[in-house]
Amino acid sequence: MKILVCISNVPDTTTKITFTDNNTQFNTAGVQFILNPYDEIALARAIELTDGGNGSVTVINVGEINTEPTIRKALAIGATDAVRVNAKPHDAWFVAYQIAQYVKANPCDLVLTGRESIDYNGSKVAAMLGELLDIPSVSIIKKLDINGSKVTVEREIEGGKEVLEMPLPIVAGCAEGVAEPKIPNMRGIMSARTKPLVVIEPAEVKTFSEVLSYETPAPRGQVKLVPADDVAKLVTLLHEEARVI
Repeated sequence: MKILVCISNVPDTTTKITFTDNNTQFNTAGVQFILNPYDEIALARAIELTDGGNGSVTVINVGEINTEPTIRKALAIGATDAVRVNAKPHDAWFVAYQIAQYVKANPCDLVLTGRESIDYNGSKVAAMLGELLDIPSVSIIKKLDINGSKVTVEREIEGGKEVLEMPLPIVAGCAEGVAEPKIPNMRGIMSARTKPLVVIEPAEVKTFSEVLSYETPAPRGQVKLVPADDVAKLVTLLHEEARVI
């Protein structure tokens, strides 16, 4: 079985977000970048599925050379090899198109992504990949099992869970529960240095979106405490200040 795992290079969750160039560019100065946590879950499940010589796991990233430490971490965790599309990831469409072009030239049995990247939280790439490759796609899955040429996935829905069975190949966006992220050991870290990392140039694709500017959320206002027995005051504040009733 050949599995492709799509990975993103994202700012650490503790990063203080600031912008430059009149709020048009993310300020990367002093920012620690990490492997997207949801992609780590997808990678862990891919490694489990191919454990014992049952296949190979390729990781693919759309990014510039500064993303290679993150790619090497994925190799240290257990990926077989890696591909980097040498381009700045403009938006989800651009990323999905680049990955789809690679898959068309290098077919695989299963494409895994994280449910979303923690920087943009768009949850778009998996669905776009399915459409571009003309294969089934399912997002925010909590469980994934393979039996022969069929795959069974579970995801949560309101009031319960949904179980889907479909033939391979598919695209799946993984969430918590699919697998436990793996910590690279010393052997993995050493072997990652010599595992193949192929760099390819991006395919030409029309751009449909443009970032005009960024802004940070407004600071939270002061908390007003209302005595538990003063319901009238609470109602007044909700009506006149919060304006939610």
